[in-house]
Amino acid sequence: MLYIQRIEVGDSRVTLVLQGIIAAEWADLLERECSAASPSGAPLVLDRSGVVFIGRSGFEALMRLSRAGIGIVGQTPLIADALEDEGITANRPSGDADDATDD
Repeated sequence: MLYIQRIEVGDSRVTLVLQGIIAAEWADLLERECSAASPSGAPLVLDRSGVVFIGRSGFEALMRLSRAGIGIVGQTPLIADALEDEGITANRPSGDADDATDD
């Protein structure tokens, strides 16, 4: 199941906060919600901090949404790695580096 909460910041930005899984029919739902989320043309951002699983259809949907200019933020490092493996830019929080090592 995918839960989507819409947060509007005036006319300047719309954020969709996602919780659950992005797969199968939930990926289709996400694309429909993104299409309807910002009729005024305000920038749209997806906050995936609550996403625990992304299936193949979810990766494909996120690729299309990313190419359409929708911002993608708030993922866990594991989800960010998976997205980057699929060629999707994952905006990582500062301090989350792939190549960080403990010496």
